[in-house]
Amino acid sequence: MKVLLASPRGFCAGVERAIEIVERALEIFGPPVYVRKEIVHNRHVVDGLRARGAVFVAELSDVPEGSVTIFSAHGVSPQVRDEARRRGLRAIDATCPLVAKVHLEAVRFAEEGRTILMIGHKGHEETEGTMGEAPERMILVESAADVAALDLPQEEPIGILTQTTLSVDDTRDVVSAIEARFSEVRTPAKDDICYATQNRQSAVKVLAARSQVVLVIGAENSSNSQRLKEVARMNGSRAYLISDAEQVRPEWFEDVETIGVTAGASAPEVLVHDLLSKLRELGAREVEEVTVVSEDVRFALPQQILGT
Repeated sequence: MKVLLASPRGFCAGVERAIEIVERALEIFGPPVYVRKEIVHNRHVVDGLRARGAVFVAELSDVPEGSVTIFSAHGVSPQVRDEARRRGLRAIDATCPLVAKVHLEAVRFAEEGRTILMIGHKGHEETEGTMGEAPERMILVESAADVAALDLPQEEPIGILTQTTLSVDDTRDVVSAIEARFSEVRTPAKDDICYATQNRQSAVKVLAARSQVVLVIGAENSSNSQRLKEVARMNGSRAYLISDAEQVRPEWFEDVETIGVTAGASAPEVLVHDLLSKLRELGAREVEEVTVVSEDVRFALPQQILGT
């Protein structure tokens, strides 16, 4: 068997920034440092930070007053920020700058008096945080069918926002449905689907065209990892989402000549190395790295970390 290894894969700049913020906060302030929700959607990353003294909580009510508290890369609503101020928490924002851009667009559309259609997944932390910027003006749509069911007049002024980790193809379909339904539609100046999501999906399309099976390393609750699995299947390959090498099943590779391997934006590279070792045990004899585009993006750390 041959393995095709996608490049780019794994950590994006927003994830690297968020993890570094937690690590530096632990060094500067000492444990415990509280993190609202998972800093990124990966159990291995979260467990590693927990072992160093990070405490992950569901809500700010679980954080002692005055404590150092970090908001996850997925972003939070203004209501969460207000609660942190009321309780005297020392808040450090690890929101991905590309997610923060969508928050600013929500505010701008609301100020223009537009009804904002947020394309995203119900219950996802990023979507909930963004919709909190203008809850009275925002409606979540997950599909073209949701657009068709909207009880809004054709002339309603519309603004479109998207969750950053969706499938490019799926988002295009929903945007087209919105533009066909309404006469006055504004989209953001730049595509809200982030560069890393697009690059990883482009690489998976290449892998799927050359592989019978594609393995995606990522968490079940990772939206971008789920989309990578879907993109691989839509492009003709069987695809499996696995959290680590232990979930690999030898029967997946019966009569398979080529396996594609990639990792979601929250998956550390060590999991890729472990998976390659597992595949070698199962008979893989060659690994070819397939580079679609090079990434050199870096995001600055927040002042609370740099200035301390």
